[in-house]
Amino acid sequence: MYSSSSSSSATPQKFDVFLSFRGKDTRRTFISFLYKELIEMGIRTFKDDVELQSGRRIASDLLAAIENSKIAVVIISKNYSASPWCLQELVMIMDVEKKGSIIVMPIFYNVEPAHVRRQIEQVAKQFRKHEGRENYETVVSWRQALTNLASISGHCSRDCEDDSKLLDEITKRISDMLFSVTPPSESINNQLGFDARMKELYPLLDLDSNEGVRVVGIWARGGNGRSALARYVYQKIFKKFQSHCFLENVKGIPHDCQMSNLRDEFLIRIQGGYSRMKTSGLIKKRLMSQKVLLVANNVDKLEQLDALAEYFNCFGPGSIVLITTQDKQLLVAFGIKVVYEVECLRCFEVRQLFRQIGFRERDLNVGSELSSPISGTESS
Repeated sequence: MYSSSSSSSATPQKFDVFLSFRGKDTRRTFISFLYKELIEMGIRTFKDDVELQSGRRIASDLLAAIENSKIAVVIISKNYSASPWCLQELVMIMDVEKKGSIIVMPIFYNVEPAHVRRQIEQVAKQFRKHEGRENYETVVSWRQALTNLASISGHCSRDCEDDSKLLDEITKRISDMLFSVTPPSESINNQLGFDARMKELYPLLDLDSNEGVRVVGIWARGGNGRSALARYVYQKIFKKFQSHCFLENVKGIPHDCQMSNLRDEFLIRIQGGYSRMKTSGLIKKRLMSQKVLLVANNVDKLEQLDALAEYFNCFGPGSIVLITTQDKQLLVAFGIKVVYEVECLRCFEVRQLFRQIGFRERDLNVGSELSSPISGTESS
């Protein structure tokens, strides 16, 4: 869903969350569940063993990912500070945080925050090894980064009865940060008119229906207000469904064997991306008995809809499929009769709004992602 090239480019992929962690401690356990939950919530998440190709763990790539993320979640586990790679990554994160370009959220997983902050006990032993191998300036920078991190309010696993409770707290906080930004005056959602537009959109979604699969198009001329609205809608309603999936950029899927790649992407995302992929037939059988929410964002070819229809035609009663596109004729050709039309805010209005709520300058180009006013229409 949120795939990106591992090589640097003029337009680097933007992420909502950057995950920093020690793989040997948490990759197959806590991190796998956290990543799965964030992806299912439609939150664009960078996890280096997924996003960077084998052999390409290059500092410049990681720095670009950090600089283009909104939140860095740093999971400090028992062996995190034993890893020079993790500590150097942390230095990069804290340097970006100093510039005010990222929010840092520490998670102390089966470690005592005081031990990390004061660098005692196991942390002290790990740093003594570093001092015997690394130059003085490097170790000092690692110590300072760890101290600065531990001074930030975060979450501690030992304060929660189990990992599921910890995951709930973390994902709720991340979601609140990303989707519930509130400036001193009125909420961003009210300024953008999203809450009001949801009242218009709800009748088109027919959320209370338990009959068939509801397919709704979200269309905009040129601009991408449809994408911002689709993500907002997804966040508002996904908990009403037994399975849910947000395909972020359908047209960005590699063109070689695109339909096969699109099907694979859907299959991975609908089951969270971590189980060994089940056969297509088994997944279809499971989805037939479930109420499913699917958002396919940035569709630009009829073949893409045909490929996805192979699965969403098997969804259980009451399921909803949202298709966003800038090609209205594509929706008509596919036979989608319910279409929500989006008109973009003027550029200067969006820039003014984002200055008011304190978004970073690098995010100002999302003006075309926001929409008002919006009108719901039934296309003939």
